Amino acid sequence: MIIDFENINETRIPKFKGGEGDTIAKMYVNELGKIMYGRLEPGSSIGFHKHETNSEIIYILSGKADFLYDDGTEKAKAGECHYCPKGHSHSMINNSNEDLVFFAVVPEHFLSNDERS
Repeated sequence: MIIDFENINETRIPKFKGGEGDTIAKMYVNELGKIMYGRLEPGSSIGFHKHETNSEIIYILSGKADFLYDDGTEKAKAGECHYCPKGHSHSMINNSNEDLVFFAVVPEHFLSNDERS
């Protein structure tokens, strides 16, 4: 399956997850998860949130990101990846003077039959 982000409309999401500014994104979403090509302008952020039923992998394409991750902080630059496993919390912040462009994958995790009982 090919996902052509050139043919997906860009959406502006104000204060995504309680963050600052807008998250600008092209997203493919279905019941199995979300795949996103996104951008945060300088001073914008995605708010601190917990991944209850999924995890998130964020690959930085250009710019720099500050991540609040559980009780700590991390920095990532182009070519680096941030991973937030199920059960953990994070936030992404663009504290730089340039756009932060990223690619994110959020797969849903389903309970096995053993975990359901």
